[in-house]
Amino acid sequence: MARESAPEVRTVRIRDARAEILRAMRRKRPVFIWGGPGIGKSELIEQISDSMEGYMIDLRLALMEPTDLRGMPYYNKEANNMSWAAPVDLPTEELAAQYPVVVLFLDELNSAPPSVQAAAYQLILNRRIGTYKLPDNVVVVAAGNRETDKGVTYKMPKPLANRFVHLNLDVNFDDWMMWAAEARVHADVVGYLSFAKGDLYNFDPRSPDHAFASPRTWVFVSEMLEDTAGDDPMSDSQMTDLIAGTVGEGMAVKFMNHRSFASELPNPSDILSGKVEELKVKEVSAQYTLTVNLCYELADAHKIMKKSKKLDKWHKMADNFFSFMMENFQTEMVVLGAKIALSTYNLPFDTKKLKTFKEFYNRYGQMIIDA
Repeated sequence: MARESAPEVRTVRIRDARAEILRAMRRKRPVFIWGGPGIGKSELIEQISDSMEGYMIDLRLALMEPTDLRGMPYYNKEANNMSWAAPVDLPTEELAAQYPVVVLFLDELNSAPPSVQAAAYQLILNRRIGTYKLPDNVVVVAAGNRETDKGVTYKMPKPLANRFVHLNLDVNFDDWMMWAAEARVHADVVGYLSFAKGDLYNFDPRSPDHAFASPRTWVFVSEMLEDTAGDDPMSDSQMTDLIAGTVGEGMAVKFMNHRSFASELPNPSDILSGKVEELKVKEVSAQYTLTVNLCYELADAHKIMKKSKKLDKWHKMADNFFSFMMENFQTEMVVLGAKIALSTYNLPFDTKKLKTFKEFYNRYGQMIIDA
């Protein structure tokens, strides 16, 4: 008799998960976030906490003992009895009073030994453990990897699992791109991944390799590139070694090949000022990087020129941006560049002040709308 296949797990994009987690938090419903390693579970909760002007306590339960949550008994000389010392890692009433909300983030809950899970169960079920009680404005969020990720996990007891709202996170490139624009991830990383979207996350639990690409490890790569941009240069060989140890050898070779083309790109400032009108680098992945750099440059210039009331000058830079794309990029790249500028970086173009707008819209407007 053929075995029935397991039902497909419903997943949620990180962009949508924010609103769903906030709704559960307002009802003080504990939330459990499931997802593969490195996809940004803890970063998501930190962002939500910051958006609520709250305080986040991040407890890695896989590294804790039951007494870290329960506290420890001790002999109280004054009372001549055994008393209970409250755990120091849990939020106090004094701390909670300083914030509208305190997020108690129990990370790696299903990687914690059963004895620690049992202590967490008491805290989640009763909002207290021993003599300790959670302050009223504390919300509980937990996270963990799936059993299929082949990490160290313990099966969560059904009564404990039943206390949570469960959300299975999905890695989505567009969501990551929006975040990367705000976080100013290095343009070489954003440009490469815009060209090779599938390389954002390539975790395979069956692979013997220690390093793999994930949203988290690509941020590590971005930080390494920023570190080597100053007075501490690094050879290509050294950089490849470090990146291979971060996202895997195959990915590192592809990325460094991309960088070799990107290094020949003109300065974005020269393009926006009109000094450079021709692009000699035809490698498409490098053009992605150039587009990201131009958007970063335009975003920074807008902040400065808005304060100094020089937006006419900024729109001249924007005109040079659109003219450069029309003259040098293939149609698909022009459409993508416009979408990145408008949707990802939200550059506030005033079409009435753009001399190139009519021509640009006539040539590409409908394609941008349809894309």
